Amino acid sequence: MLEHDQYEKLREKLIKRLKKKQSEKRFMHTLNVEKTALELAKIHGADEVRVSLAALLHDYAKNYPTEKKERLCEKYSIILSELEHENMDLAHSKLGAAIAKAKYDIEDEDVINAILFHTTGRPHMSLIEKIIYISDFIEPGRKEFPGLIKARKLAYEDIDKSLIKVLLLSINHLVDQEKPIDPVTEQAYEYYYQRYNEKVV
Repeated sequence: MLEHDQYEKLREKLIKRLKKKQSEKRFMHTLNVEKTALELAKIHGADEVRVSLAALLHDYAKNYPTEKKERLCEKYSIILSELEHENMDLAHSKLGAAIAKAKYDIEDEDVINAILFHTTGRPHMSLIEKIIYISDFIEPGRKEFPGLIKARKLAYEDIDKSLIKVLLLSINHLVDQEKPIDPVTEQAYEYYYQRYNEKVV
């Protein structure tokens, strides 16, 4: 992984790039995710450099116009699901992971996977993946809604219980909005729910 001075230079470069390219709201969200993720990394013993980079890059391509997303997905030979083809906004995770590799020479599997699965989750997530997925959901800029306070509390106490709670809240939100649920999200919830054999409420 990067030496400390290399990381600091890369982080500074990313911050400048994100501030210029992202909307103000998206940029503040990114910083909030990084702050939350670093807090969780300290509590749960995750590598803070990897967590920071994954947090900064997780929504790198989020604000790209649809046409640009389509063009870059073709450039990087990204295979999209039917759901992603129908809603290119969902492709920003795969695109962000590809850009992290191509543009910033990041090959660390944990960092790439944390970016790749930050919207869906998945079974068998690494600690860093869990932290980014949860931080994206609970960061302090999120508007309050039922279950969010509980998810935040759990994140600082038990990362896996928080993960189950966030997965369930995400699924319920999509159901309420009558939006399609990525099968990977459902698989992730079933995997962790069955693994811990308990319902987190």
